[in-house]
Amino acid sequence: MRRVSLAVGLAAALALSPAFAAKDKDAAPSFQAVVDAPADAWRGIDPENLLVVDLPAGPLYIEMRPDLAPKHVEQIKTLVRQGFYNGLNFHRVIEGFVAQGGDPKGDGTGGSDLPNIQAEFTHDTQEVPDFTVIGRDRQAARVGMIDGVLAAAEPESLRTFRAAKRVNIWGAHCPGVMSMARATDPNSANSQFFLVIGDARQSLDGRYTVWGWIVDGALSARRIERGEPPKRPTPIVRMRMATDVPASERPDIKVMKTSHPAFLQYLKDMGYVDETGFVKDLCDIKAPRKIDGKIEL
Repeated sequence: MRRVSLAVGLAAALALSPAFAAKDKDAAPSFQAVVDAPADAWRGIDPENLLVVDLPAGPLYIEMRPDLAPKHVEQIKTLVRQGFYNGLNFHRVIEGFVAQGGDPKGDGTGGSDLPNIQAEFTHDTQEVPDFTVIGRDRQAARVGMIDGVLAAAEPESLRTFRAAKRVNIWGAHCPGVMSMARATDPNSANSQFFLVIGDARQSLDGRYTVWGWIVDGALSARRIERGEPPKRPTPIVRMRMATDVPASERPDIKVMKTSHPAFLQYLKDMGYVDETGFVKDLCDIKAPRKIDGKIEL
């Protein structure tokens, strides 16, 4: 499965987000905390973990997350540098759900010659030091961000009652997330991936491995042809790691640190979390980014 959607600018972000519709039309939510955020509120992206996906409509820039899925990221990087994905189509694209690609057969049954990957669906919260809890919602006792990636977790109080002393945390399958396709066997992921293009949390969370998120290029992703299969499948023209792209051709992408007070103020100002700590719609939230100096929400 796969695929995503994202706002392209402040005006578009404000116009499209349902969180704003609930507010008085004359009282626009404030993103001033983002505009005023100090330099230390922003982080760069390691070009070795920035995946560039050239589509006919334009490039996608994906931050790969070896902190969440080291085995999956390693395999994808290997395949990218082999040129494996170049020319492959998005063979299964379900509106409001996912856009799936990475299959050399084009029918959902193929893979690479590399071994399958062990599942990395969940982690123990003690293994994820950067989890910033912003509240709770209908699906999880704790929801928040792992340095930009939306995530959900069980209550920490469960640790005392479990023999394994483990409390699970997992990536949330919201629009913009990259995850890995697999067969029935949990350890059968190989080359096929998907972009989330709708709120797929209930179907996919904790059952598929989140390995990254789109930081720029959402409009290009929206133009992927829908269908199962699409009548005119959208091809992946080329995939490259940013380190293999001349520096002059790479955008300067910075992400707001989601543990920084400026980000937490932004969430409050935008009304994403109510006074009781309930998160109205986790999938509405996106870490702000600066693309060549321009803020995107």
